Amino acid sequence: MNGFTLYIKDVLERPIFRRAKLMAGAKGMDRQVGWVHIVEITHVSPYVTRNDLILSTGLWLRDEQQERISYMQQLINQQAAGLCVELGTSIERIPKDLIDLAEKNDFPLIVFDRPVRFVEITQDIHGLLINQQHQLLKDLETFSRRLQQITLQSTDIGAILHVLYEYTGQQIVYYSSIESNKFHPRLSAEASDPIVSFFKGQVEGSARAAAEAVTFAMPEERCLLSQPVICLGQTLAYVGLILPERNQADTAKLLLDYAARSLASLLLRMLFLEEKKLRDQNQLIMDIIQQQVEDEAEARGRMGLRLAKKHAISCIAGIVEAEYADGLVQDRDRIETDLQDLLVQLRALLRKHDLPNLLMMKDQRIYVLCAREKAQGDVLLHMNNAISSIIERLKEAERQTSFGLRLHAGFGKIRPNMIDMHISFREAEQVLDVSRAVDSMGGVILYDQLGIYRLIQAISDKEVLTSFIKDHLGLLLAFDQEHHLHLIQTLKVYLQSMGSKNDTAKALFIHRQTLYNRLDKLTEILGDDYLEPQRRICLEMALLAHSMRSYDTMK
Repeated sequence: MNGFTLYIKDVLERPIFRRAKLMAGAKGMDRQVGWVHIVEITHVSPYVTRNDLILSTGLWLRDEQQERISYMQQLINQQAAGLCVELGTSIERIPKDLIDLAEKNDFPLIVFDRPVRFVEITQDIHGLLINQQHQLLKDLETFSRRLQQITLQSTDIGAILHVLYEYTGQQIVYYSSIESNKFHPRLSAEASDPIVSFFKGQVEGSARAAAEAVTFAMPEERCLLSQPVICLGQTLAYVGLILPERNQADTAKLLLDYAARSLASLLLRMLFLEEKKLRDQNQLIMDIIQQQVEDEAEARGRMGLRLAKKHAISCIAGIVEAEYADGLVQDRDRIETDLQDLLVQLRALLRKHDLPNLLMMKDQRIYVLCAREKAQGDVLLHMNNAISSIIERLKEAERQTSFGLRLHAGFGKIRPNMIDMHISFREAEQVLDVSRAVDSMGGVILYDQLGIYRLIQAISDKEVLTSFIKDHLGLLLAFDQEHHLHLIQTLKVYLQSMGSKNDTAKALFIHRQTLYNRLDKLTEILGDDYLEPQRRICLEMALLAHSMRSYDTMK
Protein backbone atom coordinates (compact mmCIF):
# COMPACT_ATOMS: atom_id res chain seq x y z
CA MET A 1 0.00 0.00 0.00
CA ASN A 2 1.40 3.37 -0.98
CA GLY A 3 1.67 5.81 1.90
CA PHE A 4 0.80 9.48 1.78
CA THR A 5 4.29 10.65 2.76
CA LEU A 6 5.41 13.54 0.54
CA TYR A 7 9.03 14.66 0.38
CA ILE A 8 10.77 17.80 -0.90
CA LYS A 9 12.14 15.84 -3.85
CA ASP A 10 8.55 14.92 -4.79
CA VAL A 11 7.45 18.55 -4.55
CA LEU A 12 10.21 19.67 -6.91
CA GLU A 13 8.91 17.24 -9.54
CA ARG A 14 5.46 18.88 -9.57
CA PRO A 15 4.73 20.88 -12.79
CA ILE A 16 4.32 24.16 -10.94
CA PHE A 17 7.88 23.83 -9.56
CA ARG A 18 9.54 23.42 -12.97
CA ARG A 19 10.66 27.07 -12.89
CA ALA A 20 11.97 26.71 -9.32
CA LYS A 21 15.63 26.31 -8.42
CA LEU A 22 17.12 24.65 -5.34
CA MET A 23 19.57 27.24 -4.01
CA ALA A 24 20.72 25.31 -0.90
CA GLY A 25 20.04 22.25 1.24
CA ALA A 26 20.34 19.53 -1.40
CA LYS A 27 20.96 16.98 1.36
CA GLY A 28 17.52 17.76 2.78
CA MET A 29 15.60 16.42 -0.20
CA ASP A 30 14.17 13.63 1.98
CA ARG A 31 12.48 16.08 4.34
CA GLN A 32 8.81 15.26 4.70
CA VAL A 33 6.17 17.81 3.63
CA GLY A 34 3.00 17.81 5.69
CA TRP A 35 1.38 21.14 4.73
CA VAL A 36 2.05 24.46 2.96
CA HIS A 37 1.93 27.91 4.62
CA ILE A 38 2.53 31.50 3.50
CA VAL A 39 4.48 33.36 6.18
CA GLU A 40 5.76 36.94 5.77
CA ILE A 41 6.14 38.06 9.39
CA THR A 42 9.54 37.82 11.07
CA HIS A 43 8.32 36.19 14.30
CA VAL A 44 7.37 32.85 12.75
CA SER A 45 7.85 30.32 15.57
CA PRO A 46 4.24 30.24 16.86
CA TYR A 47 2.85 29.73 13.35
CA VAL A 48 5.16 27.08 11.93
CA THR A 49 5.08 23.39 12.83
CA ARG A 50 7.18 20.43 11.86
CA ASN A 51 7.14 19.46 8.15
CA ASP A 52 5.55 22.76 7.02
CA LEU A 53 6.72 24.02 3.62
CA ILE A 54 6.89 27.83 3.85
CA LEU A 55 6.11 30.20 0.95
CA SER A 56 7.30 33.81 1.02
CA THR A 57 7.74 36.84 -1.24
CA GLY A 58 10.91 37.67 0.71
CA LEU A 59 9.53 40.87 2.21
CA TRP A 60 11.40 40.10 5.41
CA LEU A 61 14.70 40.06 3.47
CA ARG A 62 14.61 43.85 3.42
CA ASP A 63 15.24 43.85 7.19
CA GLU A 64 18.61 43.96 8.87
CA GLN A 65 20.93 40.96 8.58
CA GLN A 66 20.29 39.85 12.18
CA GLU A 67 16.53 39.75 11.61
CA ARG A 68 16.94 37.86 8.33
CA ILE A 69 19.11 35.26 10.00
CA SER A 70 16.63 35.00 12.88
CA TYR A 71 13.78 34.30 10.44
CA MET A 72 15.67 31.48 8.77
CA GLN A 73 16.90 30.05 12.08
CA GLN A 74 13.36 29.94 13.46
CA LEU A 75 12.24 27.84 10.49
CA ILE A 76 15.16 25.48 11.01
CA ASN A 77 14.47 25.19 14.74
CA GLN A 78 10.78 24.46 14.11
CA GLN A 79 11.86 21.63 11.75
CA ALA A 80 10.05 23.12 8.78
CA ALA A 81 10.32 21.11 5.56
CA GLY A 82 11.82 23.98 3.56
CA LEU A 83 11.44 27.57 2.34
CA CYS A 84 10.24 28.76 -1.08
CA VAL A 85 11.02 32.39 -1.94
CA GLU A 86 9.60 34.35 -4.89
CA LEU A 87 11.97 36.84 -6.58
CA GLY A 88 10.83 39.90 -8.46
CA THR A 89 8.08 41.10 -6.12
CA SER A 90 9.85 42.25 -2.96
CA ILE A 91 13.48 41.27 -3.61
CA GLU A 92 15.74 40.45 -6.53
CA ARG A 93 18.23 38.06 -4.93
CA ILE A 94 18.88 35.86 -1.87
CA PRO A 95 21.68 37.11 0.45
CA LYS A 96 24.67 34.78 0.64
CA ASP A 97 24.49 34.55 4.45
CA LEU A 98 21.05 32.92 4.19
CA ILE A 99 22.23 30.51 1.49
CA ASP A 100 25.16 29.50 3.69
CA LEU A 101 22.92 29.02 6.75
CA ALA A 102 20.49 26.83 4.79
CA GLU A 103 23.32 24.77 3.30
CA LYS A 104 24.93 24.30 6.71
CA ASN A 105 21.69 22.87 8.15
CA ASP A 106 20.66 20.87 5.03
CA PHE A 107 17.57 23.09 4.91
CA PRO A 108 16.02 23.21 1.41
CA LEU A 109 15.92 26.77 0.07
CA ILE A 110 13.86 26.92 -3.14
CA VAL A 111 13.73 30.04 -5.31
CA PHE A 112 11.31 31.10 -8.06
CA ASP A 113 13.14 33.55 -10.33
CA ARG A 114 9.88 35.22 -11.34
CA PRO A 115 6.53 35.88 -9.61
CA VAL A 116 4.31 32.83 -9.10
CA ARG A 117 0.77 32.45 -7.78
CA PHE A 118 1.09 30.98 -4.29
CA VAL A 119 -2.56 29.91 -4.38
CA GLU A 120 -1.72 27.52 -7.23
CA ILE A 121 1.10 25.99 -5.17
CA THR A 122 -1.09 25.51 -2.09
CA GLN A 123 -3.95 24.06 -4.14
CA ASP A 124 -1.62 21.64 -5.90
CA ILE A 125 0.24 20.39 -2.81
CA HIS A 126 -2.79 20.37 -0.51
CA GLY A 127 -4.85 18.56 -3.12
CA LEU A 128 -2.11 15.98 -3.47
CA LEU A 129 -1.88 15.47 0.29
CA ILE A 130 -5.65 15.28 0.78
CA ASN A 131 -6.16 12.89 -2.14
CA GLN A 132 -3.37 10.63 -0.95
CA GLN A 133 -4.71 10.67 2.59
CA HIS A 134 -8.20 9.87 1.32
CA GLN A 135 -6.79 6.96 -0.66
CA LEU A 136 -4.90 5.83 2.43
CA LEU A 137 -8.12 5.78 4.45
CA LYS A 138 -9.82 3.71 1.74
CA ASP A 139 -6.90 1.29 1.68
CA LEU A 140 -6.93 1.06 5.48
CA GLU A 141 -10.64 0.30 5.42
CA THR A 142 -10.08 -2.49 2.91
CA PHE A 143 -7.14 -3.76 4.97
CA SER A 144 -9.28 -3.74 8.12
CA ARG A 145 -12.09 -5.67 6.41
CA ARG A 146 -9.69 -8.37 5.24
CA LEU A 147 -8.30 -8.74 8.76
CA GLN A 148 -11.82 -8.98 10.20
CA GLN A 149 -12.70 -11.75 7.76
CA ILE A 150 -9.62 -13.70 8.79
CA THR A 151 -10.30 -13.38 12.52
CA LEU A 152 -13.90 -14.52 12.01
CA GLN A 153 -13.10 -17.46 9.74
CA SER A 154 -9.93 -18.97 11.19
CA THR A 155 -7.30 -18.90 13.91
CA ASP A 156 -4.38 -18.69 11.48
CA ILE A 157 -1.82 -16.11 12.60
CA GLY A 158 0.09 -16.64 9.36
CA ALA A 159 -2.90 -15.39 7.32
CA ILE A 160 -2.81 -12.03 9.10
CA LEU A 161 0.93 -11.76 8.56
CA HIS A 162 0.44 -12.56 4.86
CA VAL A 163 -2.08 -9.73 4.43
CA LEU A 164 0.20 -7.35 6.29
CA TYR A 165 3.02 -8.29 3.91
CA GLU A 166 0.79 -7.69 0.88
CA TYR A 167 0.16 -4.11 2.02
CA THR A 168 3.70 -3.26 3.12
CA GLY A 169 5.99 -5.36 0.95
CA GLN A 170 8.41 -5.55 3.89
CA GLN A 171 9.70 -8.43 6.02
CA ILE A 172 7.20 -9.30 8.77
CA VAL A 173 8.32 -10.63 12.16
CA TYR A 174 5.98 -12.14 14.75
CA TYR A 175 7.72 -12.56 18.09
CA SER A 176 5.87 -14.42 20.83
CA SER A 177 6.87 -15.43 24.32
CA ILE A 178 4.20 -18.16 24.52
CA GLU A 179 4.44 -19.85 21.11
CA SER A 180 6.74 -20.20 18.09
CA ASN A 181 7.98 -17.11 16.27
CA LYS A 182 6.87 -16.55 12.69
CA PHE A 183 8.31 -14.77 9.64
CA HIS A 184 6.65 -13.71 6.41
CA PRO A 185 8.17 -14.34 3.97
CA ARG A 186 9.82 -17.29 5.67
CA LEU A 187 13.49 -17.05 6.51
CA SER A 188 16.14 -19.67 7.10
CA ALA A 189 17.28 -20.29 10.66
CA GLU A 190 20.56 -18.61 9.81
CA ALA A 191 18.76 -15.43 8.79
CA SER A 192 15.96 -15.48 11.38
CA ASP A 193 17.91 -16.29 14.55
CA PRO A 194 19.79 -12.94 14.67
CA ILE A 195 16.51 -11.08 14.13
CA VAL A 196 14.80 -13.00 16.94
CA SER A 197 17.73 -12.34 19.27
CA PHE A 198 17.67 -8.64 18.40
CA PHE A 199 13.88 -8.41 18.81
CA LYS A 200 13.98 -10.20 22.16
CA GLY A 201 16.79 -8.01 23.43
CA GLN A 202 14.87 -4.85 22.58
CA VAL A 203 11.39 -5.70 23.89
CA GLU A 204 12.00 -8.01 26.86
CA GLY A 205 11.81 -5.93 30.03
CA SER A 206 10.90 -2.74 28.15
CA ALA A 207 7.73 -1.18 29.57
CA ARG A 208 7.49 1.21 26.62
CA ALA A 209 7.79 -1.53 23.98
CA ALA A 210 5.08 -3.51 25.79
CA ALA A 211 2.67 -0.57 25.61
CA GLU A 212 3.17 1.23 22.28
CA ALA A 213 4.82 1.17 18.86
CA VAL A 214 8.59 1.64 19.04
CA THR A 215 11.25 1.87 16.32
CA PHE A 216 14.62 0.17 16.91
CA ALA A 217 17.69 0.90 14.78
CA MET A 218 19.23 -2.19 13.18
CA PRO A 219 22.51 -2.79 11.36
CA GLU A 220 22.82 -2.15 7.62
CA GLU A 221 20.74 1.07 7.75
CA ARG A 222 17.54 -0.74 8.64
CA CYS A 223 15.06 -0.33 11.47
CA LEU A 224 12.59 -2.61 13.22
CA LEU A 225 9.16 -1.12 13.85
CA SER A 226 7.55 -3.05 16.73
CA GLN A 227 3.91 -3.06 17.87
CA PRO A 228 2.77 -4.99 20.99
CA VAL A 229 -0.13 -7.43 20.80
CA ILE A 230 -2.06 -6.75 24.00
CA CYS A 231 -4.81 -9.03 25.22
CA LEU A 232 -6.64 -8.55 28.55
CA GLY A 233 -3.93 -6.22 29.75
CA GLN A 234 -1.14 -8.69 29.00
CA THR A 235 1.40 -8.32 26.18
CA LEU A 236 1.33 -11.77 24.60
CA ALA A 237 3.35 -11.08 21.45
CA TYR A 238 4.90 -8.44 19.20
CA VAL A 239 4.48 -7.89 15.47
CA GLY A 240 7.24 -6.04 13.64
CA LEU A 241 8.27 -4.67 10.26
CA ILE A 242 11.86 -4.42 9.03
CA LEU A 243 12.09 -1.15 7.10
CA PRO A 244 14.73 1.04 5.47
CA GLU A 245 15.96 3.40 8.19
CA ARG A 246 15.08 6.53 6.24
CA ASN A 247 11.45 5.46 6.02
CA GLN A 248 9.33 7.50 8.45
CA ALA A 249 6.94 4.53 8.77
CA ASP A 250 3.80 6.61 9.33
CA THR A 251 1.67 4.32 7.19
CA ALA A 252 3.43 1.25 8.53
CA LYS A 253 2.51 2.24 12.10
CA LEU A 254 -1.16 2.41 11.16
CA LEU A 255 -1.04 -0.97 9.44
CA LEU A 256 0.82 -2.52 12.37
CA ASP A 257 -1.73 -1.13 14.81
CA TYR A 258 -4.60 -2.67 12.80
CA ALA A 259 -2.73 -5.97 12.52
CA ALA A 260 -1.89 -6.04 16.25
CA ARG A 261 -5.54 -5.50 17.18
CA SER A 262 -6.61 -8.32 14.87
CA LEU A 263 -3.91 -10.58 16.28
CA ALA A 264 -5.10 -9.76 19.81
CA SER A 265 -8.67 -10.69 18.86
CA LEU A 266 -7.43 -13.88 17.25
CA LEU A 267 -5.30 -14.82 20.26
CA LEU A 268 -8.19 -14.12 22.60
CA ARG A 269 -10.44 -16.31 20.46
CA MET A 270 -7.82 -19.05 20.44
CA LEU A 271 -7.55 -18.87 24.23
CA PHE A 272 -11.31 -19.16 24.66
CA LEU A 273 -11.51 -21.99 22.12
CA GLU A 274 -8.83 -23.79 24.04
CA GLU A 275 -10.78 -23.11 27.22
CA LYS A 276 -13.85 -24.69 25.66
CA LYS A 277 -11.89 -27.66 24.31
CA LEU A 278 -10.32 -28.37 27.69
CA ARG A 279 -13.46 -27.83 29.75
CA ASP A 280 -14.12 -31.54 30.04
CA GLN A 281 -10.66 -32.00 31.54
CA ASN A 282 -11.76 -30.00 34.57
CA GLN A 283 -13.42 -33.16 35.72
CA LEU A 284 -9.96 -34.64 36.11
CA ILE A 285 -9.17 -32.13 38.85
CA MET A 286 -12.35 -33.08 40.72
CA ASP A 287 -11.54 -36.77 40.35
CA ILE A 288 -8.02 -36.21 41.69
CA ILE A 289 -9.27 -34.17 44.65
CA GLN A 290 -11.80 -36.89 45.45
CA GLN A 291 -9.14 -39.60 44.93
CA GLN A 292 -11.12 -41.30 42.18
CA VAL A 293 -8.12 -41.74 39.85
CA GLU A 294 -5.84 -44.60 40.81
CA ASP A 295 -3.89 -45.20 37.59
CA GLU A 296 -1.06 -42.75 36.86
CA ALA A 297 -1.05 -43.47 33.12
CA GLU A 298 -4.79 -42.74 32.95
CA ALA A 299 -4.30 -39.43 34.77
CA ARG A 300 -1.51 -38.37 32.41
CA GLY A 301 -3.53 -39.38 29.36
CA ARG A 302 -6.58 -37.41 30.48
CA MET A 303 -4.40 -34.35 30.96
CA GLY A 304 -2.94 -34.76 27.49
CA LEU A 305 0.58 -35.71 28.55
CA ARG A 306 1.76 -38.29 26.02
CA LEU A 307 4.31 -39.75 28.39
CA ALA A 308 4.67 -43.31 29.55
CA LYS A 309 4.42 -43.99 33.25
CA LYS A 310 8.16 -44.61 33.39
CA HIS A 311 8.91 -41.02 32.35
CA ALA A 312 9.58 -38.84 35.38
CA ILE A 313 7.41 -35.74 35.72
CA SER A 314 6.98 -33.00 38.30
CA CYS A 315 3.50 -31.95 39.37
CA ILE A 316 2.23 -29.08 41.48
CA ALA A 317 -1.31 -28.14 42.52
CA GLY A 318 -2.68 -24.93 43.95
CA ILE A 319 -5.62 -22.60 44.44
CA VAL A 320 -6.06 -18.97 43.38
CA GLU A 321 -8.90 -17.29 45.25
CA ALA A 322 -10.57 -13.93 44.60
CA GLU A 323 -11.73 -11.91 47.58
CA TYR A 324 -14.02 -8.93 47.11
CA ALA A 325 -14.65 -5.90 49.25
CA ASP A 326 -18.02 -5.65 50.98
CA GLY A 327 -20.71 -4.59 48.53
CA LEU A 328 -19.14 -6.19 45.47
CA VAL A 329 -19.70 -9.76 46.56
CA GLN A 330 -23.38 -9.55 45.54
CA ASP A 331 -22.52 -8.45 41.99
CA ARG A 332 -22.47 -11.91 40.42
CA ASP A 333 -21.98 -10.60 36.87
CA ARG A 334 -18.92 -8.64 37.96
CA ILE A 335 -17.49 -11.65 39.80
CA GLU A 336 -18.01 -13.99 36.84
CA THR A 337 -16.41 -11.52 34.41
CA ASP A 338 -13.39 -10.96 36.65
CA LEU A 339 -12.87 -14.68 37.19
CA GLN A 340 -13.15 -15.45 33.47
CA ASP A 341 -10.56 -12.77 32.71
CA LEU A 342 -8.38 -14.11 35.51
CA LEU A 343 -8.69 -17.64 34.12
CA VAL A 344 -7.58 -16.57 30.63
CA GLN A 345 -4.67 -14.50 31.99
CA LEU A 346 -3.55 -17.35 34.24
CA ARG A 347 -3.56 -19.85 31.39
CA ALA A 348 -1.58 -17.46 29.17
CA LEU A 349 1.04 -16.90 31.89
CA LEU A 350 1.35 -20.64 32.56
CA ARG A 351 1.90 -21.24 28.86
CA LYS A 352 4.48 -18.46 28.78
CA HIS A 353 6.41 -20.30 31.50
CA ASP A 354 6.05 -23.61 29.63
CA LEU A 355 3.87 -25.25 32.30
CA PRO A 356 1.22 -27.65 30.87
CA ASN A 357 -1.83 -27.18 33.04
CA LEU A 358 -5.41 -27.87 33.95
CA LEU A 359 -7.58 -25.12 35.41
CA MET A 360 -10.96 -25.43 37.08
CA MET A 361 -13.10 -22.51 38.20
CA LYS A 362 -15.41 -23.13 41.13
CA ASP A 363 -17.18 -20.42 43.11
CA GLN A 364 -14.55 -17.69 43.61
CA ARG A 365 -11.61 -20.07 43.22
CA ILE A 366 -9.46 -21.35 40.40
CA TYR A 367 -7.90 -24.76 41.00
CA VAL A 368 -4.56 -25.17 39.23
CA LEU A 369 -2.75 -28.40 38.34
CA CYS A 370 0.56 -28.21 36.46
CA ALA A 371 2.78 -31.05 35.26
CA ARG A 372 5.92 -31.09 33.17
CA GLU A 373 8.53 -33.63 32.20
CA LYS A 374 11.64 -33.53 34.32
CA ALA A 375 14.70 -32.09 32.60
CA GLN A 376 18.24 -31.34 33.56
CA GLY A 377 18.67 -28.79 36.33
CA ASP A 378 16.73 -27.92 39.42
CA VAL A 379 13.16 -28.56 38.29
CA LEU A 380 11.70 -27.90 41.74
CA LEU A 381 13.32 -24.48 41.97
CA HIS A 382 12.27 -23.60 38.42
CA MET A 383 8.63 -24.56 38.99
CA ASN A 384 8.41 -22.76 42.33
CA ASN A 385 9.99 -19.63 40.86
CA ALA A 386 7.65 -19.78 37.86
CA ILE A 387 4.58 -20.11 40.09
CA SER A 388 5.71 -17.21 42.29
CA SER A 389 6.32 -15.02 39.24
CA ILE A 390 2.93 -15.86 37.73
CA ILE A 391 1.01 -15.07 40.91
CA GLU A 392 2.85 -11.76 41.31
CA ARG A 393 1.97 -10.82 37.72
CA LEU A 394 -1.69 -11.65 38.34
CA LYS A 395 -1.78 -9.61 41.55
CA GLU A 396 -0.13 -6.66 39.83
CA ALA A 397 -2.63 -6.80 36.96
CA GLU A 398 -5.59 -6.96 39.36
CA ARG A 399 -4.26 -4.02 41.39
CA GLN A 400 -4.27 -1.93 38.23
CA THR A 401 -7.58 -2.99 36.70
CA SER A 402 -10.03 -4.32 39.31
CA PHE A 403 -11.42 -2.16 42.08
CA GLY A 404 -12.11 -4.00 45.31
CA LEU A 405 -10.57 -7.32 44.22
CA ARG A 406 -7.77 -9.02 46.11
CA LEU A 407 -6.12 -12.28 45.12
CA HIS A 408 -4.93 -15.02 47.47
CA ALA A 409 -2.96 -18.05 46.32
CA GLY A 410 -1.61 -21.25 47.81
CA PHE A 411 0.35 -24.11 46.23
CA GLY A 412 1.31 -27.48 47.68
CA LYS A 413 4.53 -29.44 47.38
CA ILE A 414 5.84 -30.64 44.03
CA ARG A 415 5.35 -34.39 43.60
CA PRO A 416 6.26 -36.96 40.93
CA ASN A 417 2.76 -38.45 40.47
CA MET A 418 -0.48 -36.82 39.39
CA ILE A 419 -2.59 -39.21 41.43
CA ASP A 420 -1.01 -37.74 44.59
CA MET A 421 -2.11 -34.21 43.77
CA HIS A 422 -5.02 -34.41 46.20
CA ILE A 423 -2.36 -34.03 48.91
CA SER A 424 -0.99 -30.91 47.20
CA PHE A 425 -4.48 -29.41 46.97
CA ARG A 426 -4.94 -30.03 50.69
CA GLU A 427 -1.60 -28.34 51.35
CA ALA A 428 -2.69 -25.40 49.19
CA GLU A 429 -5.75 -24.99 51.42
CA GLN A 430 -3.45 -24.85 54.43
CA VAL A 431 -1.30 -22.16 52.78
CA LEU A 432 -4.42 -20.06 52.17
CA ASP A 433 -5.51 -20.45 55.80
CA VAL A 434 -2.11 -19.47 57.21
CA SER A 435 -1.58 -16.52 54.85
CA ARG A 436 -4.99 -15.12 55.80
CA ALA A 437 -4.64 -15.75 59.53
CA VAL A 438 -1.08 -14.58 60.16
CA ASP A 439 -0.09 -11.10 59.01
CA SER A 440 3.60 -11.98 58.76
CA MET A 441 2.75 -14.87 56.40
CA GLY A 442 0.53 -12.82 54.09
CA GLY A 443 2.95 -13.04 51.17
CA VAL A 444 3.52 -16.80 51.39
CA ILE A 445 2.09 -18.86 48.52
CA LEU A 446 4.14 -22.10 48.70
CA TYR A 447 3.66 -24.89 51.21
CA ASP A 448 7.44 -25.22 51.54
CA GLN A 449 7.48 -21.70 53.00
CA LEU A 450 5.05 -22.37 55.87
CA GLY A 451 7.72 -23.43 58.34
CA ILE A 452 6.36 -24.42 61.76
CA TYR A 453 2.79 -23.80 60.61
CA ARG A 454 3.01 -27.06 58.66
CA LEU A 455 3.07 -28.93 61.98
CA ILE A 456 0.22 -26.89 63.42
CA GLN A 457 -1.93 -27.43 60.34
CA ALA A 458 -1.10 -31.15 60.35
CA ILE A 459 -2.80 -31.63 63.73
CA SER A 460 -6.21 -32.83 62.66
CA ASP A 461 -7.60 -33.06 66.20
CA LYS A 462 -8.44 -29.44 67.00
CA GLU A 463 -9.22 -30.36 70.60
CA VAL A 464 -5.55 -31.23 71.07
CA LEU A 465 -4.57 -27.73 69.92
CA THR A 466 -7.22 -26.12 72.09
CA SER A 467 -6.00 -28.02 75.13
CA PHE A 468 -2.37 -27.12 74.35
CA ILE A 469 -3.23 -23.43 74.04
CA LYS A 470 -5.23 -23.49 77.26
CA ASP A 471 -2.43 -25.21 79.19
CA HIS A 472 0.21 -22.64 78.18
CA LEU A 473 -1.75 -19.44 77.54
CA GLY A 474 -5.03 -19.97 79.34
CA LEU A 475 -4.22 -17.73 82.33
CA LEU A 476 -2.89 -14.95 80.08
CA LEU A 477 -5.94 -15.09 77.82
CA ALA A 478 -8.27 -14.90 80.81
CA PHE A 479 -6.32 -11.99 82.32
CA ASP A 480 -6.31 -10.09 79.00
CA GLN A 481 -10.02 -10.63 78.56
CA GLU A 482 -10.71 -9.13 81.98
CA HIS A 483 -8.08 -6.36 82.21
CA HIS A 484 -7.21 -5.60 78.54
CA LEU A 485 -3.45 -5.29 79.18
CA HIS A 486 -2.48 -6.91 75.85
CA LEU A 487 -0.24 -9.43 77.57
CA ILE A 488 -0.58 -11.96 74.73
CA GLN A 489 0.65 -9.44 72.16
CA THR A 490 3.40 -8.29 74.52
CA LEU A 491 4.62 -11.86 75.03
CA LYS A 492 4.55 -12.52 71.29
CA VAL A 493 6.60 -9.43 70.40
CA TYR A 494 8.98 -9.94 73.36
CA LEU A 495 9.81 -13.46 72.18
CA GLN A 496 10.15 -12.30 68.56
CA SER A 497 12.56 -9.58 69.73
CA MET A 498 14.75 -12.23 71.38
CA GLY A 499 14.15 -10.72 74.83
CA SER A 500 15.25 -7.19 73.84
CA LYS A 501 13.23 -4.77 75.96
CA ASN A 502 14.18 -1.78 73.84
CA ASP A 503 13.10 -3.44 70.57
CA THR A 504 9.91 -4.72 72.18
CA ALA A 505 8.90 -1.27 73.45
CA LYS A 506 9.53 0.24 70.01
CA ALA A 507 7.55 -2.47 68.25
CA LEU A 508 4.60 -2.04 70.62
CA PHE A 509 4.82 1.78 70.60
CA ILE A 510 4.81 1.95 74.41
CA HIS A 511 7.08 3.47 77.06
CA ARG A 512 9.73 1.25 78.57
CA GLN A 513 8.16 1.58 82.04
CA THR A 514 4.86 0.33 80.64
CA LEU A 515 6.70 -2.62 79.17
CA TYR A 516 8.41 -3.35 82.50
CA ASN A 517 5.01 -3.44 84.23
CA ARG A 518 3.70 -5.87 81.63
CA LEU A 519 6.78 -8.10 81.86
CA ASP A 520 6.40 -8.20 85.64
CA LYS A 521 2.81 -9.31 85.18
CA LEU A 522 3.92 -11.97 82.66
CA THR A 523 6.41 -13.32 85.19
CA GLU A 524 3.75 -13.28 87.88
CA ILE A 525 1.32 -15.29 85.73
CA LEU A 526 3.69 -17.59 83.81
CA GLY A 527 6.43 -18.02 86.40
CA ASP A 528 10.14 -17.15 86.41
CA ASP A 529 11.05 -19.93 83.97
CA TYR A 530 8.95 -18.90 80.95
CA LEU A 531 12.08 -17.92 79.00
CA GLU A 532 13.78 -21.26 79.56
CA PRO A 533 14.27 -23.14 76.23
CA GLN A 534 11.66 -25.87 76.67
CA ARG A 535 9.07 -23.53 78.15
CA ARG A 536 9.74 -20.89 75.52
CA ILE A 537 9.23 -23.38 72.67
CA CYS A 538 5.87 -24.37 74.11
CA LEU A 539 4.79 -20.75 74.50
CA GLU A 540 5.78 -19.87 70.93
CA MET A 541 3.95 -22.91 69.57
CA ALA A 542 0.88 -21.99 71.61
CA LEU A 543 0.98 -18.41 70.29
CA LEU A 544 1.16 -19.63 66.69
CA ALA A 545 -1.67 -22.09 67.26
CA HIS A 546 -3.72 -19.38 68.95
CA SER A 547 -3.43 -17.08 65.91
CA MET A 548 -4.62 -19.92 63.66
CA ARG A 549 -7.47 -20.86 66.00
CA SER A 550 -8.63 -17.22 66.10
CA TYR A 551 -8.84 -17.21 62.30
CA ASP A 552 -10.71 -20.53 62.24
CA THR A 553 -13.22 -19.07 64.69
CA MET A 554 -13.83 -16.07 62.41
CA LYS A 555 -14.34 -18.17 59.25
